[in-house]
Amino acid sequence: MHDPPEKDARSAETDGQPQPLTTPPIVGLRASRARVRFGKVTLFIASMLLFILAITLMKEGAKGLTPLVKDTFRVESPANALGFGWLFAYLIMSGSPVAAAALTFFDAGVIDQYSTYAMISGSRLGASFIVLVIGFLYVLRGRNRSASLGMGVLSLSVTGATQVVGLFLGLALLRSGWLQGVRLGSGGVLSSLTDLIFDPIVFWFSSFLPEWALFLVGLGIILLSFNLFDRCLPEMTIRDSQVGRVSRLVYRPWVMFALGAGVTLISMSISVSLSILVPLSNRGFIRRENVIPYIMGASITTFIDTLVAGILLNNPQAASIVIAQMVSISLVSLVILTLFYKRFEQANLTLVRWVTHNNYHLVLFIAVLFIVPIVLFLL
Repeated sequence: MHDPPEKDARSAETDGQPQPLTTPPIVGLRASRARVRFGKVTLFIASMLLFILAITLMKEGAKGLTPLVKDTFRVESPANALGFGWLFAYLIMSGSPVAAAALTFFDAGVIDQYSTYAMISGSRLGASFIVLVIGFLYVLRGRNRSASLGMGVLSLSVTGATQVVGLFLGLALLRSGWLQGVRLGSGGVLSSLTDLIFDPIVFWFSSFLPEWALFLVGLGIILLSFNLFDRCLPEMTIRDSQVGRVSRLVYRPWVMFALGAGVTLISMSISVSLSILVPLSNRGFIRRENVIPYIMGASITTFIDTLVAGILLNNPQAASIVIAQMVSISLVSLVILTLFYKRFEQANLTLVRWVTHNNYHLVLFIAVLFIVPIVLFLL
């Protein structure tokens, strides 16, 4: 039998000619993933460089804000430093930049070590508010009110309890001098390298900006750096992360404690690590009582970026303040998990049920969240 004429014609046209190569789907997928990885690595490097530049600018500009902080805001004691850091974190909806600002104020001699410690604690109290804001957004989108707002209230209550107890413990540690011998690397080599790279940029800014404005520019850059860092994190849907396969692990407090610490260590942002609890709760992957250890673990490793800022300042005392934060919160969390976790869990869940029961309770709770830091700030 003979092929049809049209088939013979097609064969004649292709004989002896190179055939077009088609890219196998798997090769295209690998190339796409390689581009994604390269893009995220680039974002990571950019975010780290911007972070270092921001700390350098804030360090140079902190002295220019001395009259504003001391005379206008009157941040002169741990109490009003706590309120100042708390409200500052509300204002910019993030805690890490406020904690870094506290260290630069300390390095410039604007506030003492106790006020610095308290301001950093306040920044962590204010950072949890973003979870409640996200919960409100979910309610506006028609999601379950109790599940959406409950995670925000729980994040604030657990963080508040551990931070308040840790505040007194940490201040006692600083006064005792037990951490005097604990010193990380002074950061001299790193500081010299960053000075070589970033001093020309700082000099350029200072050529046309007043000293105090350098701090504000640094604050804006550090917010940008954290935004870029969030974007370079892996993007996974709940299905991709296969939460269902490990759902049984959420019933183990120590596993959730380690998970919260790990997620926050990777993301370097407690706002990110706690905010994912709202969609997980709405989809039924996790319950309130299971996330309490997660929040406690996140409250420890959230200080990693602040510790890096202390090292970049090349000020051993600044790093010691952050170490005191991490040690105190770790001790508080370990005591709770070991000795009276069930009672702590019930107390927090009772508060969440009361707050989310009706609008009157919710408004009262939010009012307290603003009245307390304002009163502290005015002391």
